[in-house]
Amino acid sequence: MRVIETGEESLRRLFTALVEQTFQTDLAIADPSLTDYLAELLCRFVRYEALYKIRDLTGRPLGEVAEMIAEGEARQAIPRREVYRHVGDFTLFWSGVYPEALSKLRAVHTKDHLLDYCEQGKRSYKLASEFEDEPFTREAPVLRRLSDQFELCGFGLNRVRREWERMAIRPGRPAWDPSQN
Repeated sequence: MRVIETGEESLRRLFTALVEQTFQTDLAIADPSLTDYLAELLCRFVRYEALYKIRDLTGRPLGEVAEMIAEGEARQAIPRREVYRHVGDFTLFWSGVYPEALSKLRAVHTKDHLLDYCEQGKRSYKLASEFEDEPFTREAPVLRRLSDQFELCGFGLNRVRREWERMAIRPGRPAWDPSQN
């Protein structure tokens, strides 16, 4: 019996393979919990709504880190932790995967103009990692590592992007033959 894989499952396998290859082979970082987290981050952020999931009290999606941080400060406990985690993910994604977009995200007319995405990402991951009780026990150490190794993880994610671009991944064209794995 042949199992049919969904597009989301195929994408998850591709991102997992690319992240593992890059981090383990190229960067000599053999940390399965870190690479799993980064592959999952890429899978989540394929969806536009996941990038802008933090909303204000009126339901408006927040697209600037400064707004997200302000919203996080206004929240209590676990919702605050989720905002911090998202700010870490958001800043890592943009500064690692698409650093060329930072000039637009931090343009003069934005609230993020004077923000350092790297520093904000590190700070946010550190704050999120301080929630160590269930259900966050397993994720807290990963978030701490992301805070400590933010720049290296951003560099690795940029290499992952270069690899998928090298593979010429385009809609309608399979990136690889799943039967080969």
